[in-house]
Amino acid sequence: MPPVQTVPPGSVPPGDSETGPKNQVNPTEPLYKLRVQTNFVQIPVLVKDGQGRRVYGLNPQDFTVNENGKPQTLTYFTSDPFALSVAIVLDIGMADVAFQKVNETYSSLVGAFSPYDEVALYTYSSIVSQAADFTARTDKLTASLDEMKLVRGRNGPPVLGGPLGPQGPMINGMPVGTSGPPPVMTPAKESHVLNDAILRAALDLSKRPRQLRKVIFVISDGREYGSRASYSQVLKVLETRDIQVQAVVVDSGALPVYKQIERFRIKGQGYSDILPKYVYATCGGQVHSELSRNAIGDAYAAITSEARNQYTLGYNPAPTPDSSAYRSIEVIVHKRGLKVSAKDGYYRIPAAR
Repeated sequence: MPPVQTVPPGSVPPGDSETGPKNQVNPTEPLYKLRVQTNFVQIPVLVKDGQGRRVYGLNPQDFTVNENGKPQTLTYFTSDPFALSVAIVLDIGMADVAFQKVNETYSSLVGAFSPYDEVALYTYSSIVSQAADFTARTDKLTASLDEMKLVRGRNGPPVLGGPLGPQGPMINGMPVGTSGPPPVMTPAKESHVLNDAILRAALDLSKRPRQLRKVIFVISDGREYGSRASYSQVLKVLETRDIQVQAVVVDSGALPVYKQIERFRIKGQGYSDILPKYVYATCGGQVHSELSRNAIGDAYAAITSEARNQYTLGYNPAPTPDSSAYRSIEVIVHKRGLKVSAKDGYYRIPAAR
């Protein structure tokens, strides 16, 4: 076979026989470069019976996964528990009476995590702050939560009139020392940037180790008002980075009429139905609406246990012309009377350049 030459002879210096062949077209580049793009979809699945109890002992053949309506071949299956990477998102803008009740449940919150989990703490009201970085040390998490006990929540509606109002002294409804009409007082707008808080936690979680199951744990009254990020923008980040949202809703959001009220939006008061949408879209579950201190503590244990102990299914989807398009997922269990909770779908992570 005749020699194969990639460039005219003598146009580049020959390779050094002591160090092996060199790339004669561009000596600074390696001789060979192989690029392989893979896409693996992982789906945590929670299966319960008609009484709400978790179902164990299922096998791969008991499941069918459809992507965009087409069955997929499972290449991964396990029922082993996963260690968690959790971002706790704490609403400090809720009513103070509810916030103080949450303060009494922090020992139950810390006890809900295992030694293999890592936890960070974020707070929000009108702004988002990170109170503690990711750590597996319960003493650090406890210290950060103890600091929250010094924070006060919202103390009811603002006082705009009367002897406790912000105006000066009045006589017969008229300001003392002036002849004009009394000033009109308007309350300052309160922000409850739930979307921004979830987005901040999601971006930080996306940098955590891939072998950990990523969960955003929201403790809030469920209100959203004033965020820069929209629900659709934040949801796309969650569905691209494979992050679950779990939530305990307290205060007014835990009242029995919550599901009816959340269907309506009062102008200037924001939204109250966004948090349940996050939970359902990312894990197929529901928010835990709790009023009592004991019920809140029980919800912490239930959420972390369910997030850790799920069936995990995986498959390699076929490539599509539009790799950035949303892909819907349907998980079917071939057993009667069982309820399946799983994410609705996902966006593929853009290929690195």
